[in-house]
Amino acid sequence: MNTYRANGKLLLTGEYLVLKGALALALPTKYGQSLEVETWQSHGTLLQWNAYHCLGPWFSATLNPATLEVVSTDDSSKAQRLVEILKAVRDLNPAAFHPGLQFITRMDFDPEWGLGSSSTLISNLAQWAGVDPYELLKMTFGGSGYDIACATANSPVFYHLEGAKPVVQPADFNPPFADHLFFIYQGKKQQSGKEVKSFNQRMQEYDYLDDVDAVSAISEALPNITTLNDFRRFMEVHEDLLAHCLDREPVKAQYPDFEGSLKSLGAWGGDFILAATEWPHEQVAEYFKHKGLDTVFNYHDIIL
Repeated sequence: MNTYRANGKLLLTGEYLVLKGALALALPTKYGQSLEVETWQSHGTLLQWNAYHCLGPWFSATLNPATLEVVSTDDSSKAQRLVEILKAVRDLNPAAFHPGLQFITRMDFDPEWGLGSSSTLISNLAQWAGVDPYELLKMTFGGSGYDIACATANSPVFYHLEGAKPVVQPADFNPPFADHLFFIYQGKKQQSGKEVKSFNQRMQEYDYLDDVDAVSAISEALPNITTLNDFRRFMEVHEDLLAHCLDREPVKAQYPDFEGSLKSLGAWGGDFILAATEWPHEQVAEYFKHKGLDTVFNYHDIIL
């Protein structure tokens, strides 16, 4: 049996504008997904897929390995998406599949959190099949690719696109004020593809070059920040800049009585937000619990 592992991700800076070449600071997470692949003669010629997440079984499917058609499944929508991904893998490596393969995926986070259920799968399949994960992403889900960079990184990274080419560099981001940084799930996973499409449509009528430069400068500066107050100022500037760019309200407007800075992460509106505050973890968790949000991590709980 061969086992592969990929990390989840959080994008600290550069959401949306990373698609236009901005330098982003991305954080791989302790949560991720594994993939086990083995050949079981007892399964005959069929391909078996079993997926699990932190709450138990997610879905299963049996496929014809020659055609990658669904033979049986307990979730036809997920199975059809899986078929599309596996066909892309086969296009990149026609020799990848053979009769009797069994795949087991194990995700140690809730897929609704938006930490990378798709990107971790793409990374693991690319590792197994020996194909380019960025090319596989492009053929399936699309996006900037920063999440693919996080999947195999063990510490924060700088990420940007030079044309269509991904450039990944290590980022020495280890904030001394990490105990004052918290990640809160807003309770509604965003559809990244839909968000990207909407963003690209808006960018057709918007001069974003100055915003790209400004976000890149913030990304470069953050590893050198040593105080919580300075970090908060950079986060607030970034949030205001993206709010103007996207023509949306900053997330802090939803929590005006929160004592600290709040910044959207990833796709605005439903994924995680970052809180930078002097409040202790218990107070932060209690505050957001009263707002109906129960998933609160401190920095060291979730970031590699």
